[in-house]
Amino acid sequence: MRALRILLIFAVVLGGIFVAVDRIAVNMAESEVADRVQNQQGLGGGADVSIKGFLFLTQVAAKQLDQVDVTLKDVEASAAGRKVTVSELAAELHDVQLQGSLTGFTSAKAARATGTATISYADLTKASEEGVRVSYGGNGKVKVTGSIDILGRTVTRSVLSTVSMVDGNTIRVRADKVPAEGIPGLEDIIRKRTDFDRQIGGLPDGLKLEKIEAREGGAEISVTGTDVELAG
Repeated sequence: MRALRILLIFAVVLGGIFVAVDRIAVNMAESEVADRVQNQQGLGGGADVSIKGFLFLTQVAAKQLDQVDVTLKDVEASAAGRKVTVSELAAELHDVQLQGSLTGFTSAKAARATGTATISYADLTKASEEGVRVSYGGNGKVKVTGSIDILGRTVTRSVLSTVSMVDGNTIRVRADKVPAEGIPGLEDIIRKRTDFDRQIGGLPDGLKLEKIEAREGGAEISVTGTDVELAG
């Protein structure tokens, strides 16, 4: 019995050491991936990486991670040739295939991904027409404000608009209703200032923009993806 107790104690201690080593290894890997992603994406606000699943070392041995959660801050993107910033991109990456070794992997690619991206109204303003400002209009709408010339006078008009996503990469803003004030052609003039489509580029390869919703803190975009490049 004494020998059995010693054996059980030894097994528990050995198991604890193995778990500790596994956790140390996963923390090292998370830091390595975060550094790679930050350098690859040129982030202004850094990256946070959390590798899920247990045991981590057995996943590494198979060179496939079950799930990696990634939060990227201040991702540089582009819209109509203008630089815009995605303030936060949070994604769950599943079935992540590794190339290389634990201490020196060369690339990581996720078979599928889901998540959300947030763009501030200040950056939506940068992506809009010159001299136009975009802000939150309440009830899931955006307010678009711009100046136009009417009968030789410059006036400012604001419209409530619906924001939507088309073609998996383009933000579309359309005024719900334009006050024409009985002036022929005025609606077309206003819409030329307030309505716009902007294709978003520069996000990690493999991600597709699915849906966009106007919220008080910014425009929130649902993203999905296949064969998403996490780092390389």
